[in-house]
Amino acid sequence: TDSVEQCLKFGQGRLIVAVPDQPDLAMSEARSCCGHAYPVLDPPLFSFNSPQGMCPDCNGIGSRLTMDAHKIIADVESTIRQGAVIPWKNYFNRQGKLGRSWGGRQLKAMQDQWGFDFDTPWRRLPKRHKDIVLFGSKDKELNVHWDSDKIQGNVRMTWEGLVHTMMRRYRQTQSEHQKKYYSAFMSEKPCVTCHGLRLRPEVLAVRIAEQSIVNVTEMTIGEASDFLTGLTLKGSQKIIGAELLKEICARLRFLKNVGLDYLSLSRKGPTLSGGESQRIRLASQVGSELTGVLYILDEPSIGLHQRDNRRLLETLCHLRDIGNTLIVIEHDRDTMLAADWLVDIGPGAGLLGGEIVAEGTPKAVCRNPESVTGQYLSGKMDIPIPEKRTPVPTSRGRWITIKKPTQNNLAGEDARFPVGLFVAVTGVSGAGKSTLINQILYPALAQKLHQASVEVGQHRGIDGLQHIDKVININQAPIGRTPRSNPATYTKVFDLIRDLFSLLPDSRTQGFSKGRFSFNVKGGRCEACRGDGFNRVEMHFLADVYVPCETCQGKRFNDATLEVEYKGHSIAHVLDLSVLQASELFAAHPKIGAILNTLLDVGLGYIKLGQSAITLSGGEAQRIKLARELAKRDTGKTLYILDEPTTGLHFQDIQMLLTVLNRLRDQGNTVIVIEHNLDVIKTADWIIDLGPEGGHRGGRIMAQGTPEALTKVKASYTGQYLKEVLGVRC
Repeated sequence: TDSVEQCLKFGQGRLIVAVPDQPDLAMSEARSCCGHAYPVLDPPLFSFNSPQGMCPDCNGIGSRLTMDAHKIIADVESTIRQGAVIPWKNYFNRQGKLGRSWGGRQLKAMQDQWGFDFDTPWRRLPKRHKDIVLFGSKDKELNVHWDSDKIQGNVRMTWEGLVHTMMRRYRQTQSEHQKKYYSAFMSEKPCVTCHGLRLRPEVLAVRIAEQSIVNVTEMTIGEASDFLTGLTLKGSQKIIGAELLKEICARLRFLKNVGLDYLSLSRKGPTLSGGESQRIRLASQVGSELTGVLYILDEPSIGLHQRDNRRLLETLCHLRDIGNTLIVIEHDRDTMLAADWLVDIGPGAGLLGGEIVAEGTPKAVCRNPESVTGQYLSGKMDIPIPEKRTPVPTSRGRWITIKKPTQNNLAGEDARFPVGLFVAVTGVSGAGKSTLINQILYPALAQKLHQASVEVGQHRGIDGLQHIDKVININQAPIGRTPRSNPATYTKVFDLIRDLFSLLPDSRTQGFSKGRFSFNVKGGRCEACRGDGFNRVEMHFLADVYVPCETCQGKRFNDATLEVEYKGHSIAHVLDLSVLQASELFAAHPKIGAILNTLLDVGLGYIKLGQSAITLSGGEAQRIKLARELAKRDTGKTLYILDEPTTGLHFQDIQMLLTVLNRLRDQGNTVIVIEHNLDVIKTADWIIDLGPEGGHRGGRIMAQGTPEALTKVKASYTGQYLKEVLGVRC
């Protein structure tokens, strides 16, 4: 009736039926019980990417950027006058006296009226004063005196607090410079509404076997697989969920089989390694059980321990056996030997490669004397085991010890690194290797030695830092994020080459300086493309297209600059040379040759000097960084950290890399590598093996010692695989 419709309209879908002599009857259009209404339980409701399911306050992100009080305070041992409160540093002049700015007058009023002490270390200030500085005075008013040439008087105000003031200014400012300044004091904190769970409260109320969807997604893949496999469905539940459950369990089972059981289902995509991402994408394909598909995989073994690598091979063989074709780009020995057909391209790299050296079964390639890959697979060529390892320091002081590390899954066992040796950190994926090195050791050393502003993972302390004067983390991040960045500019060899060109007779005659030979500044560069060598054509609804510059034909410099030549090569020609060709051209120039030789030493003779940084692989970028460090003088007390430096490397490249790392070690430096490659692990002087598994079942130190000592530890997966490589009898 109309009255019922009116009631529902004004009652927002609810009404009460009042019948004489009977209890009131509450009715609702929605699914409701006990005063709560619930929406239709559609799949989008359980997604934090959907407007129906996401937390309305954080839009399903689970966290919000907020001002971090800890970042506002520079040093708890300093006083306010000494700069403990970073935003207040400029309110004091060089003599330590308060200035006449508005901020300085506010501080003066705090000192006079609230008894603030600017000469007591922040740590020892009363809590009420700290709270006022950071979070405000609430209803307590401050009387600030102001005087200038035109006006004077008192301003009564409440102090907002630095946390609230800086957050307000961050939101209000239109200046990118100001936003960057304030963002340095911010941290991601869990959303106060959903407490980081990302979903609406109604969604969290839905449970299966007492577990909400958040409880399940916070499980590791292994835990989720066990939980869902153990579910017992009855009646209508079985009709509705049996097929879904079967599909979910199949995909989880594959993820377990390729060594990803330690990952939580809610792990954020950007935190995954390339190998992890590739295997997760592969899981969706395996779950579909498609046939007649051509799969192309680029180094799927990246980041995999030997144990997990063999599981991956079983999965790839399964895809082949059900009627698919797989093409795998790979350097891993086991993967190549498991292939049905091998295509070996070479014989060298860059201009020296591009030919099919051998193809056929692995056995046929092994018999081909022209194939370097075949020689390594057959054992005719090999990366040798050191005849004599560098002795471990006997002095208790020549060690770096991380005491009681408990970050993430680490179990709090001391990790000991001998100084001046080549150390390998090993273990299955997720065992805690990166946590130990990249979240504790490196940031702690960077903070201590280089005053870096970085967060350090939880640990009790680090002994032995006096043996190190510099720490260098050589990672696989790009050497630059624009096409202008290239190996020549990154290694600084281009500066020396430009110096040489500026000293040539043609340059002197025309008054050309070093800057004339830069594509980054006006003068010598082509202004039509501003030194890029190409022009961007906007395609609006399609991806932008880059076409060579019509003026300079991609050479980046103007005609006058290109007329200056060294041994028949213009500056543009030099940038187009490979490292090997450039080393021959500049053989008479020791400084240039020294840098180019370091690039040759790490196996990068094939890359071009002017090759765009965005076209380089992670492994190439890492080796360019290593080459730059090799070209520098060191004190013999440097700690080098490399995370999986063999990514993308052939056996021959690994041999060259090991020669370089051993050279650094022989100069007295300490080299720490996180690695799965047994050819590298077997040559290390010392190994720290983490495990036994990944995730919460890892984090323990299974063994610390020489490779030979590791083979005696039955609980160490790495040790057991080393037995085969080292030829140790069981």
